[in-house]
Order: sequence, then C-alpha cells, then structure tokens
Amino acid sequence: MKTTIFRLSGVVMLFLCMTMQVNAQDITGSWKGKIDVQGTEVPLVFDVKMEGDTYSSTMDSPSQGATGIPMDVTTFVDNTLTIKFSQAGIKYIGTLKENSLTGTFYQGAMELPLNLTKTVKTLPGNTALPTSDEDLEKLANWNPTNYKYSVEDYFARPKARSFNFSPNGTYLSYREKDENKKNHVYVKNLETDDVKRVIEEKEELIRGFGWANDNRLVYVMDKGGNEDYHLFAVDVDGSNQKELTPFDGVKVNILNGLKEDKDHMIISMNQNNPQIFEPYKINIVTGELKQLYKNDDAANPINSYEFDKDGNLRGFAKLREGVNIDFYYTTDGENFEVNKQLNWKDSFSISSFNYATDYPHDAYVTSNLDSDKTQIYLYDLKEDKVIKKLFSNENYDVSGLSLSRNRGYELDYFSYEGEKRNIIPVSNYYKKLHKKITSKFPDYSYSIADKTDDESKYLIFLQSDKLYGTYYAYDAKKDEFKLLYNLMPNLIENDMAEMRPITFKSRDGITLHGYITLPKEALNGDKVPVIVNPHGGPQGIRDSWGFNPEAQLFASRGYATLQVNFRISGGYGKKFLESGFKQIGRKAMDDVEDGLQYVVDQGWVDKDNAAIYGGSHGGYAVLRGLTKTPDLYACGVDYVGVSNIFTFFESFPEYWKPYKKIVKEIWYDSDIPEEKAIMTEVSPVFHTDKIKKPLFVVQGANDPRVNIDESDQIVSALRAKGVDVPYMVKYDEGHGFGKEENSIALYKAMMGFYAKHLKKDIKQPLKD
Repeated sequence: MKTTIFRLSGVVMLFLCMTMQVNAQDITGSWKGKIDVQGTEVPLVFDVKMEGDTYSSTMDSPSQGATGIPMDVTTFVDNTLTIKFSQAGIKYIGTLKENSLTGTFYQGAMELPLNLTKTVKTLPGNTALPTSDEDLEKLANWNPTNYKYSVEDYFARPKARSFNFSPNGTYLSYREKDENKKNHVYVKNLETDDVKRVIEEKEELIRGFGWANDNRLVYVMDKGGNEDYHLFAVDVDGSNQKELTPFDGVKVNILNGLKEDKDHMIISMNQNNPQIFEPYKINIVTGELKQLYKNDDAANPINSYEFDKDGNLRGFAKLREGVNIDFYYTTDGENFEVNKQLNWKDSFSISSFNYATDYPHDAYVTSNLDSDKTQIYLYDLKEDKVIKKLFSNENYDVSGLSLSRNRGYELDYFSYEGEKRNIIPVSNYYKKLHKKITSKFPDYSYSIADKTDDESKYLIFLQSDKLYGTYYAYDAKKDEFKLLYNLMPNLIENDMAEMRPITFKSRDGITLHGYITLPKEALNGDKVPVIVNPHGGPQGIRDSWGFNPEAQLFASRGYATLQVNFRISGGYGKKFLESGFKQIGRKAMDDVEDGLQYVVDQGWVDKDNAAIYGGSHGGYAVLRGLTKTPDLYACGVDYVGVSNIFTFFESFPEYWKPYKKIVKEIWYDSDIPEEKAIMTEVSPVFHTDKIKKPLFVVQGANDPRVNIDESDQIVSALRAKGVDVPYMVKYDEGHGFGKEENSIALYKAMMGFYAKHLKKDIKQPLKD
C-alpha cells in the first residue's frame, strides 16, 4: 500500500485508497476541482476507471507536480462518489448531478468544500501543434548523401558505461544497454568474474547510481523527466531493493555519502514545503529518516548545508531578503551564528574540512571575496580568517582539489579549467602518479573516475577532442595499466575533427574565449557552413574543450561548430560574469555575433551560410538571434528554449521561487519600467514578425524549467503568420531528451533541417 504525503501551509494530507466492487455508472472519466487550504488553492484531479465491476481511481495534484497517484477506496452508490482512507481520517464524498459532483473533502475535524466538474484530461501543451512523426521523418530524410558515420554512431548510448569500483575493490559496477535500449546496472565480482544484473531499467530512466557501501548501491529516478527525483537502494546481488523516498511531488538531492557510517547517507528534500529543502539522514536499508535541521523560513531559506565526514552539520548558507547570503557556522555543534554576510554574487564555499589536523575548524575554502578570480585558501572558520592562500590563477577561477582519505587526508592536487582542464599535483605520491599517467597517455586529458578506499586500484578516464572516452584500470601494486573499456570504438580518432580554442575581442573591447570545431573541408581551405551554438544557463555555465558529439556530427556533415563563452559565462572571474547581468539577449548576443565575425574573418566559414542552434538559454539565443539580427542566420534550431521572459518567470518550479530576486538581478525586473521595456524588447515572442528564416522547435512536454508553453507560444505565433515551423514534442521527456531513441530522432531531423537550409546543392528530400 502506497502513502503519498502533501504538505501545504502546514496541513498534511495523506491519500491512500483501495478498489472495491460496486454497482454504478456514469462516473468514469476525469474530474477536477480545488480545495482552499488556509488561503492556498490546491487543484485536484480524480480519474475514475471501471474494470469489470470494480472501480478504481487515481489523483493528480498539479501544484505539487504529482500525477497518477493510486487511490485505494473508490465507491459509487446511489449517485454518490466516495473516496477515502479511513485509517488517516480522510475522505471525499460527492453527489453526482449531470456533469458535476457537489461534495466535501474531510481530513480529521476539517471539512473543505470540493466541487468537481467533468473534464477531459489532456497531454501538456497544445497537442494540435506538434509536427507528425511522418513529416519529421520526411525532414530527416532530406539529405541523400551517404556518410561514413551515422547519427546513431554519435548518439547511441555506449554498450557499457559509468564504471565504478566498490569501495573495497571487490566489485565493479557499470551500466550495459540491451537490445531494447534499456540501460541496466550490472555488478561484476572481480575475484570470480561473476556478473549480476542488480537494477533493471524499465519505463523510467535510471538518472544516476553509485556505491553507498561495499554491499549496497543507491540510484535515482524521476517520472518522464519532471525532475522530482526519488531515491532507491539495492544490495549487490540485486536483492532487498527498496524505494527509500516514496513521496510524490518531492525532489531528493544527495548531499553526502558517509564513509564512516555505511548504513546511512545525507539527503535533502522539499517534503515539508515545495519551495525549500531540508536535510535528512536516511537509512539506506530501511528508509528510516531523521530530519537534521529545520528550514522553516520560506522567505529566507537555507540554500546549502555543510556536513563533515561524520555527518555532523557544521554550517549552512541562508538567503536573506532574496539577494543576500548569511553563512552560519557552529563551533560547539549546537549553536549556529552568522560567520559571514555576503551578497549572492560573492563566492565563499567549503570544499572540505581539513581532517589532516586535530584542529576541527580548519577548512579548504574557495572564495573570490578578495580577488576577481576564485582562489583556494586554507581557512580558520572559528576565527574567520585566512591561514594561507594555497592556489590561484590570474586568468581563470580555480576550485578543484583532491584529498587522500587513505593517507590521512593528504592534499593531492588542485585543478582548474582554462582552455583545457589542468591538474596541478601537490603531494609527492600524486606527483608520481600524475607523471605515470601523463607519460603513458601524453596526448589526452585524464581524470580519476574512481579509486578504491586503499588506493590499490584506480579508474583512469581518458578523453580528447577526438576521443569519446576510454577507461583504463591502473593497479598501483603491480604498476600496470589495463584497457578496461572504449566507450565508442566505432568512432576512429583520426576521422574526428579538431576542436580549437579561440580568443578574440568583442566590439566593446572585452576579451572573449571559445572553441571552433572545423571539418576537413575547412582545413583544406574551403569556407564551410557553420552552426553557431550558444550554451545554456546562461550564468556561470561555459563551454569546454573535449569530445563533443554534436560538433563531431556536424563536422562529419561538413559544418563547423562555433561555441562562444560570452559575457556571463563562468570560469573567467566575477567581473566577466557580472558584465553579462542585465545583458541577456543584448550584449551577450553581441558577443556571439562577434565570435561569428571572428571565424568569418579567419576564412574558415561562409558568412552567408550560418545556422544558430542551442538548448535552454541557448534555445532562447536562437529565437533572439533570429529576431535581433534577422539576416545573419540562414536558419535556427530552438531546443527547449525560452520565448517569453514574462511567462518564463511565471512558470518557475516551486523550488526556484525563493531565488526570483536573484534571477531578476541576472535577467530583468518587470517591476522596473525601464527593464520591463527591455524584457519586451528581448522576448522573441513579441517580435515574430522579424523572423524570416526557417526555424525548427524541439520541446520535452514535462519540462519543469522551460514550460512547454514557451515553445507553444513561438510556434503558434509563427504558424498564425503562415510560417511552416517543424515542431518536435516528446511527451516522455523533460528539459532535454534523456531517452536514446528520442535523441536519435532529434538529431536525424536536425540534420535533415540543416541539409535543407544550409546545403545549397540539396534540392529535394529522399523519396519515401
């Protein structure tokens, strides 16, 4: 029997229902209504079905993001519908008259009027808008040229991936794909070579998994991409599988694994209030929960927690007045006092406590309070002072560091991202290991994907701009490297395109960085079509050097790919980041245009044959580009992009709403008349008359970040003008496609769209 908990304004509603046999009629279908809970309207939808003589029902609570909740008691006798859970003191009784139910919802001593009307339950968005599968297939078949590598070669999931050792090194876990494209989790005993499938992927995707201890794994799933993640656990032999957080409409985040407490981990959930998250210690065997701290000030919520290796809460950051951050710290483990008062733009975070000393208040901290670039310090939290600056770089933010638990928490290395990822060894042990790896694999970027607790085994992950990724196992005792798995052996490195770092000046004198991926035709001196690819975010996100399946696919079809880290991108210091505030759709777009002009000036690309493509903010940039500079691009592909900044703000998920003031400081504030005018200026939906180049729109119907209405608006507006806009919607996806078959369908249609509008020699699609 399943329990679903809803909390609104302190009121707890538990719904459990059972089916029972009745004799009734004319009640099947969907019924919607609202209850008023302490001034908050809560919409509810009941779906009543009949199988044989038995009625059953489910309930949706749209404001909680919960759908299809099974009801346990459903009866319909003498025109009266009853849904109840006697044990919890909850019931609904309504009398049917034509297409409405007049009734009351009961909870304990509380009685709330709830009148329901007959409705037709629909899929999200305007279902009349999406282009048919047949027409999308015709679009995908537009390009008749045969290529050495297919779309599947770049976007089919690897046969196996996500390798990890168990902490003691006895087992190796990994995902392996079956013939139906389901990616199950397997465990291999490295001593016996026995392999066991421990987690079966069914309709919902396994969004992530990992080792909780030597004998148990945890994993997370949501429903159709809605990002309400639930936590599950299973034993190493596949037994004792349990959903640990069976709470509908609740999102789980994993905060800390506990090496010193093998049966517990620390999570956060928005169970008590959908807008804010609170920390819990959870038993990964039983699911027993212990709340560790109350986050009960919705106006000034805690937005991050600092736990030590033993699971003790040592500090937290609390939002104040929507834009300020107060960092609280405890010196006695009980009383938390304000340690620092910061603006949200400031960076001050604990990377790790320093367990190599007996003094409990030393920590490794990343901060930009005294510099433009984020730097790493050894910090005394009790005295609130810097002990020593440990690492910095004059051009880039730095934040990465690694400690060795096995060697008494010795500091091994620092890392940062410049044009490429850089590792700076510190300990003598790691200097030797770093030299072994870089000498063995001199042409690749590497990372330590995993290591056993005793550091006898390492998983080394190698990648480059031309290599998708290869795992090597390193046996430290034998000093041996062994190839474990090549993720994409079908993609030959010499056939792949080079990704070059580029640096140029914006029109107003800012130094900008980015990357250009060039097909062989460009290297031979031809000017090629280019796909301009602004990144998502946009704040604090950046494009990086490495293997990019999209750019490689584009290069294989003769297209260059331009990626610009425009102002507001992360990694280049706070001055560069903040220079993009209030400039989304304006100077941030100028930077993208200046990047295009730069690669045109280098003679690499054809300025009259440029497309623009991106996802999320990148999708917004596509729409803004087609309205801001209508003649610059030959076509565009908008993937889950914002079209209307006003409605985008109105459709925020509940857990984004406490940060709305911050978002307004980054984007625009509609309460300020001048900025409201800018929002209208840079919202593409108000300027569809300027779009005169072909557009392809792609959307996940369950997207909690960029609501489907954002894509529906732009498609409807253009269709009203008679513009043919291909529109792909997947009803089992959210903010970006997670299912392999959907991704492949997207890129096939995208490549047909480019072939139609960028390749001037392509006149007709392939015949069916």
